Amino acid sequence: MTTALATSLTAARRAVPRDPLARAAAAVLALIVLGTLAAPLVAPYDPDLPDLFNTLGYATPGHWLGGDALGRDVLSRLIWGARPTLLGPVLVIAVSAAVGTTLAITAAWCGGWVDTVVSRVLDVLFAVPGIVFALLAVAVLGPGLMPVALGLTVAYTPYVARVVRGAALRERNLPYVAAAWVQGRPAVTICVRHLLPNLRPIIVAQAVSALGYAVIDLAAISFLGLGVQPPTPDWGLMVKSGLDSAMRGNPIEAVAAGVAIALAVCAVNVLGDRLGRDR
Repeated sequence: MTTALATSLTAARRAVPRDPLARAAAAVLALIVLGTLAAPLVAPYDPDLPDLFNTLGYATPGHWLGGDALGRDVLSRLIWGARPTLLGPVLVIAVSAAVGTTLAITAAWCGGWVDTVVSRVLDVLFAVPGIVFALLAVAVLGPGLMPVALGLTVAYTPYVARVVRGAALRERNLPYVAAAWVQGRPAVTICVRHLLPNLRPIIVAQAVSALGYAVIDLAAISFLGLGVQPPTPDWGLMVKSGLDSAMRGNPIEAVAAGVAIALAVCAVNVLGDRLGRDR
């Protein structure tokens, strides 16, 4: 998780100083990542520790965001909940970007029937909503983070592959590729050492843009009770349990988790949009 997010932030480094909005988005994302990594140090309480005296408690100096229906500290659960909330989407995008890039470069290089088959498969996958693949994975493998991540990985592969394939087709016809081919270099070497480095900015921009949607999808599936399972803290689960608490007069948990999701998604989308414009 840390490596993938750090790569995205590093790729946006040139754009950020020139754009105050991108700089703010990078700061928000960095704060979330740092809080996630330092959760054992910065979380004031055990996220799974109930406290009957803090049940549906409001904000106090000892509990800045109050307590949930079981008296667990909302701030601690919010900090720890960032881990599964971000880990799942990062895994989804990392794997789908790797698979999609491989398929795209293979299709662009081979052309002919290989390109036709890969393109048709990507079109079919692209036409099916990601949440459908996630629900199918849950139906086969049961609820949990990994089955949902597996289903979304299949769904997000064409998001990267279609864009990278178009760019790879353009690169494939440039003189430097023909020069390397004339020198007798193997196709794999040309693709890995020449095509891939030139495609990397596009891959990173597309992956960062898709990351925000993956966060929303996984949070929505957890909200339905099919993703991360209790008592593991997760922002989607916190929104669900927070709605029950809101009906009993304390909406802090749902509001805090919803705001955290919105901030993370907005920060990622801003960086992805800026990377897309600068590529």
